[in-house]
This record gives sequence, C-alpha cells and structure tokens, in this order.
Amino acid sequence: MNIQILDSWLRDHLKTKATPKQIASMLSLSSVSVERLEKQKNDWLYDIEVTTNRPDLMSVVGLARETATVLNANRIEASFKSPQLPLVKTASRRTGDVIVINNDPKLVHRVCAVVMEVKVKNSPAIIKDRLEATGIRSLNNLIDVTNYVMRVIGHPTHVFDFDRLNTKTLTIRESKAGEKILTLDKKSHTLPGGDIVATNDAGEIVDLLGIMGLENSVVTNDTKRILFFIDNNEPTHMRKTSMTLSIRSEAVVLNEKAIDPELAIDALLYGIALFEEIADGKVVSPIVDIYPKKVVVKEITVSEKQINTVIGVQIPLKKSAEILKGLGFAVTIHNDSLTATPPTFRAHDMEIPEDLIEEIARIYGYHNIPSLLPPLIDKPSNIYDALYWENRTKNALKYWGFTEVYTYPMIGKELYHGDIKDAITIANPLSEDMVYMRNTLVPSLLEVTKKNKNHDSIQIFELANVYIPRHHDLPNEQPVLAGVVKKPRASFYEVKGVIEQLLQDLGITDLVWTPDTTDNSAVVHQNKEELGKIRILEKHVIVFSLDFAKVLEHATSTKKYQPLSKYPALVEDLSVVASGHVLTGDIIETIQKQNALIREVTLIDKYKDTRTFHIVYQSYQKNLTNQDIIPIREKVAQALHTKFSATIK
Repeated sequence: MNIQILDSWLRDHLKTKATPKQIASMLSLSSVSVERLEKQKNDWLYDIEVTTNRPDLMSVVGLARETATVLNANRIEASFKSPQLPLVKTASRRTGDVIVINNDPKLVHRVCAVVMEVKVKNSPAIIKDRLEATGIRSLNNLIDVTNYVMRVIGHPTHVFDFDRLNTKTLTIRESKAGEKILTLDKKSHTLPGGDIVATNDAGEIVDLLGIMGLENSVVTNDTKRILFFIDNNEPTHMRKTSMTLSIRSEAVVLNEKAIDPELAIDALLYGIALFEEIADGKVVSPIVDIYPKKVVVKEITVSEKQINTVIGVQIPLKKSAEILKGLGFAVTIHNDSLTATPPTFRAHDMEIPEDLIEEIARIYGYHNIPSLLPPLIDKPSNIYDALYWENRTKNALKYWGFTEVYTYPMIGKELYHGDIKDAITIANPLSEDMVYMRNTLVPSLLEVTKKNKNHDSIQIFELANVYIPRHHDLPNEQPVLAGVVKKPRASFYEVKGVIEQLLQDLGITDLVWTPDTTDNSAVVHQNKEELGKIRILEKHVIVFSLDFAKVLEHATSTKKYQPLSKYPALVEDLSVVASGHVLTGDIIETIQKQNALIREVTLIDKYKDTRTFHIVYQSYQKNLTNQDIIPIREKVAQALHTKFSATIK
C-alpha cells in the first residue's frame, strides 16, 4: 500500500524542527519506506510504502505519531499533536431528521451516523491542494470532506443525500445472488450474493457498504441535507466483494485490512467539524453510534533480559517503555519487566512478547544494532525435531535409489481418492486440475510415473502434507511419505525390506505385517498401531504410503545395546509345512516365544506349503549342544502343530 502526504499536512499533527529529508531518512531506517521525496512549490511530498499489516499508517495522524516516535528515538526532538475533535451539540428530534439503522454486527462492527444541513460549494484551496497532491481528485466540498477525513484519521467515510434516501430506516444485510446495482460511477453490477448492502424502507439497495456508493443516493449540486455515515465492516466480505466486482479504491484497500472501529467516532466528529467549517453545516439529528462488541486488547509482558537477548544490545527498560508509549501503548514497569497494552489500532498484530520486541528494535534502529553473532542460548535445542527425521528419511531413500519429487497439493477430480463430496474445495481454483486439496499422495505419484512411461525403472517418493476435512474447522494437514516402484522385476519383498530398514533406521522396531486381501496390500503395525501399507497395483508396479505423523511419534535416537555372548551360536534350518493362509510373521513370532535361547528366526526359502526358517540359538552362560536344542525343537514343533496344524519335515 502506498500513501502520498504533503509535509505541511503532516506537520499539522507533528511538531519538530527536523527537515523533510531527515524525516524521510529516519522513517525509512526505522519504520515505513519513503520511496520518494519530491519538491512541490513551497512544500514537499512524501511517497510512502506501508506494509499491509499497518493500515493505521495509511493516515496523516498515524504517520505523525510514528514519525514523532522515530525522531525522538534518534535524538531529534518531536511531539505528536492529536486532531482536535469537537463536542457536538445534537438538535432536537424533528420529524424527518432522525434515521433508524438496523445493523447486523456480524457484517458491520460499528456504525456512526448523523444528519446535517449543508450547502454545496467548492472546497477551500488548502483542502483541494492537499487532496490533489496526494492523488485524490477534488469534486465538491461534501465529497472532499469524506476523502479528507479518510486521509487524516485513516477510516473511510461516506455521505448520502439524505432526501434522496427517502427513508426513515436503513437496514444492513447480505445481498442476494443476482441483485443489481448502479454505482456512482454509473457502472451496473450484478451482485454474487453475500455482499454487505444497505436498503431503504422500500427494500431498495442504496449502498454497497465499504466498496462504493450508489447512483440513487449520491450527493448532487442540489443536496440540502446529508447523512454522514461511517461503517466499520467485516474485512473478509470487503475483500471478496471488491475482487469479485473488480472495484478497487483506497477506501476498499483500507476496509479489507481490519481498520480499528475505535476510529469511526473520531472520523465522524472530525468530519462534522469540517462540514461546519466549509459547508455551513448544521447538525439536525442525534448522533447514531452502534457498537455492540468493542475491540479487546490484551496485556503483553516482557522482561528486560528477553528484550536485550533477542535484540543483541543492552537497551534500558525505561528506553523500551518510552518507545512503546510513543507508539500509543499503555506501559507499566515492574522490577525487571514491562507490561504493555497495545492501542486498539494495533490489536491485530500485537499478541506475543516478540511482537513488542520487534517494535522496540525497529524504533531503536536496526542500523544501530552491531553486526555480531547472537549469544549462545541457555539450553541446547533438541536436534531430533521433525525436520531432522524428514531429512534423515529423504537421505536414506536417496541412497537406496529413490528420487524425490514434488507434486501440487491441488488436484482435479480424477486424482481425488474417495467420495468427491467430502473433498476440500478451493473457492477460486486456477484450473480444473486444481479444484480439490488432495487427501493422498499416491495418485499424484502415479501421474508422475505415467508421464515418465519411457523409463523402464522408476523409484520415486514424496514427503508432503495431505488435507483431511474436519467438521466446522480448518482441514487437518497430515504429513505422509509415499512412493512408487516400477521396474521389470519389482518385488513386494524388496519394497517391504526398504520400509522395514527405513523404520529401523528411525529407531522403530518390533514391526508386524498383516495382509489386506481386499486391495492386495500388506499393512505394517508397531504396537498394534497402523503406520502404513504396501500395495501391489499391477505387475511390476508397487506403491507404499506411511503416516509420517505417527512415524514421528515413534521415531527415536535412543539405542538399545546388548552385550555379545562369549559363547558361539548354534544354528539350524527348520522346514515347516503349513497352510498358505498362515502368515509367515505369525510362525516366526510363535517360534521365538518358545525359548529365550532362540535369538533370531529368519525365512530363507518358500516352496508351495513349505517354508524354511533359519534359527539361531545362543546362550550367555555356556556352549550349547544338540542335547540342549532337542527339547526346544520339540516344543516348537508342538506349538506350531497346536496353533497352525503345521508339521516340521
């Protein structure tokens, strides 16, 4: 956002001997960026870029307050002068001069309004010159007041021809899809629905709130009475309507940035004073002020040690308090810490101690902070965070021949897995291929595989978020690791071995595999919790997917060490005849449970119903003999027969 301000206008609210060049330099170093300083007759024009989180600086008052604080911090004396707001005497309730406003607080946070008698004429030269120098065309004194107030206070305002409204009631509501309006620039618009509008007694739309006035209520040269109207609107509606109807103005830009509703009454009072001064204005109604839910700001406490540690220099607590007070904060000091209450116009971007520290640092001046490495933190951080495990996973797969790919999180209908009715839909998709947020990675990876069909061997993986819908809440962003293996001799057991080795490398052991015959897949568990699955899609194509959030829960760098036995191991191979429905994992688990001397059981061969297992026996107390093994073998044979009707050859 950019704002142009004349130096003479700024000094209406800023008392200082600083030159325009000093002001531009100090602001650029510590606050907003002054992109251009231009000489204009006997004045100077500042062209200032304001970040979107600071709509309070899109005003003369906001910039004057900020400038005074910045100059004082740089030892240039300056003071801020608040605008003088009048005490308005309202007229008695006369018939036709009172208007009732029915507001929806979900749409408009605050409404301030007053009826005035006025005379239409040209604005004084000072107002015309200031507006036109800053990019706003002067039209007449009524319209100019609304723009002048917006520039000074920072809150958009609007003026209706009160007699053309022809109503005793204004009702604020959401528009219905298909309703038509004619804006004051004589352009016709069809409303999409959900826009904030005001209607008169006849149900006719007379204003598109916060966006642009309408032709049927705009002031003319014949206007005798006005309704001066300030509406503080819900910003999401402002943004949506503005972008949908392609109506962009400075008022719209401000309205969609969540302007402080506390400014609404200031804008009304300042505008009344201007109407009285340049339009022979006379208040003929009570002031309407509908403000059901006031802005809530919270206290933030930060210690002197925390401020100095983060910034890297020693700033006295009193100095930090002075900086914050200059910016409009209410500050109290308690021993070695301060508690600050932000002004309402900073309620949206002041929430945590670091926000306060950033304000102190920028006003103190980043250029005044020495270029030194920050001190070591008190406690070492845990290197084994999610990023560590992600990098370890990616490196492991890379060295095992896999290539990492990146795919779009937005997908089309053909790549969505499951009922499309449950999909998270993007409101304004870029194309038909980017309408839904994906709930699995596999279809996207298969699409990559399809596009690389000329390659005989493909091993790819992606570690990224999928998006799971949640009722009345934002979607759950769940990290998933998925991959595709496509090659002439793609083996389920090879992919299974990659998954097992990867999980073991992350410290996850005691894995159990179970088949899922419904989709030709195998599921891997740890302590009965499902971690993921491998699926054979077609000949030579195997996919896998792991719930990486659960993997992170179980990942550990802790190692379990077991001393080596000084006695040699005794090994033998047992051929077990069992039905094909019996799982190899269940057989291995049953064999291992029979005796503590059984250290390792591994499948080494399979032919029809016969599976051969390599068994390692070892003791920590003595050398084992065949006589020690015979009873163990008999116990194993009995257990396999009892549980699986299996026999040993």
